[in-house]
Amino acid sequence: MREPAGMGLKIMGSTALLTEATRFCRRRALWVVLAAMVLAGLSLTHAAHHLGVSTNTDELFASSLPWRQRQVAYEKNFPQNQDLLVAVVDGSIPEEAEATADALTKALSEDKEHFLSVQQPGALPYFQKEGLLFLDQKSLSSLLDQTIDAQPFLGQLTADPSARGLFAALSLVAMGVSRGEANLQPFMPALQGFDDALRQAADGHPKPLSWENLLAGPLAQQAGQYRFVLAQPRLDYDALEPGGAATAVLRHIAAGLEFVRTGHAHVRITGPVALADEEFSTVAHGMVEGTLISIALITLWLFLALRSWRLILPVLATLMLGLTLTIGFASVAVGTLNLVSVAFAILFVGIAVDFAIQYCVRFREVRHEIADPAISLPETTRRVGGQILVAAAATAAGFLAFVPTSFEGVAELGLIAGVGMVIAFLCTMTFLPAMLSLFRPRAEGREIGFAVGMPLDRTLLRWRRPVLLVFALIAVSGIALLSRLTFDSDPLHTKNPNTEAMRTLYGMMGDPMTNPYSADILVANREQAEALAKKLEKLPTVAEVLTLSSFVPDNQDEKLALVADAASLLGPTLTPHTPPSSVTPEQIRLAISAALGQIRPALAKLPANHPLAGIAAALDRLSHASDETLLAANAALVRFLPMQLERLRTALSAEKVSVKDIPPALAKDWQLPDGRVRVQAMTSPKASDSAGLHRFAAEVLAVAPDASGSAIVIVETAQTIVTAFRHAAMGAIAAIMVILALALRRVLDAALVMSALLLSALMTVVVISLLPMALNFANIIALPLLLGVGVSFNIYFVMNWRAGVSGFLATATARAVIFSALTTATAFGSLALSEHPGTASMGNLLMISLGCTLVASLIYIPALLSGLRRRGQA
Repeated sequence: MREPAGMGLKIMGSTALLTEATRFCRRRALWVVLAAMVLAGLSLTHAAHHLGVSTNTDELFASSLPWRQRQVAYEKNFPQNQDLLVAVVDGSIPEEAEATADALTKALSEDKEHFLSVQQPGALPYFQKEGLLFLDQKSLSSLLDQTIDAQPFLGQLTADPSARGLFAALSLVAMGVSRGEANLQPFMPALQGFDDALRQAADGHPKPLSWENLLAGPLAQQAGQYRFVLAQPRLDYDALEPGGAATAVLRHIAAGLEFVRTGHAHVRITGPVALADEEFSTVAHGMVEGTLISIALITLWLFLALRSWRLILPVLATLMLGLTLTIGFASVAVGTLNLVSVAFAILFVGIAVDFAIQYCVRFREVRHEIADPAISLPETTRRVGGQILVAAAATAAGFLAFVPTSFEGVAELGLIAGVGMVIAFLCTMTFLPAMLSLFRPRAEGREIGFAVGMPLDRTLLRWRRPVLLVFALIAVSGIALLSRLTFDSDPLHTKNPNTEAMRTLYGMMGDPMTNPYSADILVANREQAEALAKKLEKLPTVAEVLTLSSFVPDNQDEKLALVADAASLLGPTLTPHTPPSSVTPEQIRLAISAALGQIRPALAKLPANHPLAGIAAALDRLSHASDETLLAANAALVRFLPMQLERLRTALSAEKVSVKDIPPALAKDWQLPDGRVRVQAMTSPKASDSAGLHRFAAEVLAVAPDASGSAIVIVETAQTIVTAFRHAAMGAIAAIMVILALALRRVLDAALVMSALLLSALMTVVVISLLPMALNFANIIALPLLLGVGVSFNIYFVMNWRAGVSGFLATATARAVIFSALTTATAFGSLALSEHPGTASMGNLLMISLGCTLVASLIYIPALLSGLRRRGQA
């Protein structure tokens, strides 16, 4: 359906000016194109020298925010805890994990090129000496009693820490059973361990025996499954992955360690640096392929909309010019893009293409009526220029509404994209007509529009009241569901859960001591720290509270008395009197024979499935093994025995300690030189979801208003983002209403546009509530942006209606809107295919919102306007 020539309204006198500009650009087309190329070259040159990208997430929020100031102050006081790579080491047995962690720490410490500092907190000699005192009194008493009961066994191992000595010790156990003097029940775990180790050795696959588990079970349990190496890498913020080089070095070193090579230990990397780097990598992965697919699909939609390469190439050239000039503006206005503002390019292409499509589709329509380009180009501008101007102004307002917010990442994005919309409009009104004049597209042989749209228009007119009633119900449902929208404030939920850093982190979340969610508070002295810790411990969402005093054992006098008694009994036993001699295969066979001579008679008094029976069977097989097998078995069985005996001797020498005895390497993480003390509260498992984190933060801040830490930052960041977007949305709506009021000059017309815009927003609320889909840090960006995007389509139809158009869906405008939506959906849809959950959720929400906007524009607006026109005619 042909749209009347009078539809191009004079919006504040701009249409005549735009029309004259088009005439000038047509007459001087070559010069306009050359000037544009020069501007593009200058923009790219300036950007190449002055535009950078920072991957530092700290720069996303205003430094004036109170929570940000607390975070910065905390990080400044404890710089050693910031920007860490955390190597999480676990092994088949604790000793293998410890040996791997020790070797990794040593190797990383020697690499000053990639690492600023390396620490292994759990390996401090302080904990090895005072470790027994950190057990509760009941566990300590039980461990010491078992150790004393094993005194003869330990004495034999101390005198001869070899397989020969182990088999002699097993002979003593069997002798005790034969005489009825031994209660083996407390030693069943140890005997089972010997049984397993000997069977593996007899099978020719010897594995190191864990003497730590056998001799110091509670201490091993207290140490936990993992050993941690904390490395502070040198970061390169000019790289996509600032810690990538250091991570690669760590991974290479770890792969070459003994127990990692044999598969007995694993080193996994997590921590803030690894998480951030993997997120950047995930976002970037597939970006090239996705971009190429998007470009191909956008070209297809352009072909279906325009049907001529003489139109398609000018559109693409206009887009590239606008993007290039916008990049140049960014290099001048911002200088350094952040992780949010870097997204301006895809948003520019997805939105700015609408202007060019509208212009070219309407140009095709005019060419059907007027073949002469000298007349048809200015006439196209006269008809559509005012509409595109209003759409560009409204879209720019939607972006620029972000600028005053404290979310600086999006504020920069809003500034760049907002100015980019102005640039896109100017390119569409000047460069595009010049390109069309040079490319000389053929005249159209038939009307432009959708023939199928005419019966759809009639159907909407016939069923307009039920249609409008359905939309009214949707709007009411959307309003009712607004309160049910949830915002997931945890940034971990926007990351790819399948990366190494995330898998490692999730594996440790069950333990409050390795849970990533915590709050940190600085108080004036230790007394205040103790008082605050007692208050925090009473909070329902707090699982554990640590301060400097947490590293001083409690009830020391009682525990030291128990340790002293054990030391007096075990001291002589654990003191080697002569250096152990090397062992030979023949000596091992003799020791096996002697042990079997004692064990076999004792088996008559034991159940058939007793570990001693398995030990006897394994020893019998070993007695016939080769020398190499025996020596390998010896090495595996006692490799870690001397170290564990030494640790036992050290632990039995524990002394009374105070805060002053805490080693500086540990104390510096908890007390500053000026006396201030850090208090850390860890979340309970029930507070690990988004709602729980908010409860935790609220409870902690009520007790300690100056708290910082990961949990507090997550919650405060969420509130900052939600507030910023709420203000941006309100600002965008207000700005758009002002623009519409000035442009359309009738309250009813402005209200029609805004009603469709608000309806599309409420439809989006209904859809994401039904899916359900939570809003998060990534996808919330979609909502205010679509205030600007969605208003464009509605403006075109309302302004056509004012100009006398009645069959909306059969017009060239409808064709342009549909293909513009397809190109925009393709640009945004590529985000939905990302492996990064946050980016994918952004793409999904953009697609949903765009779909709702299209429904409002193509169904609601025609149904509403057709009724209004009918009443006007009546």
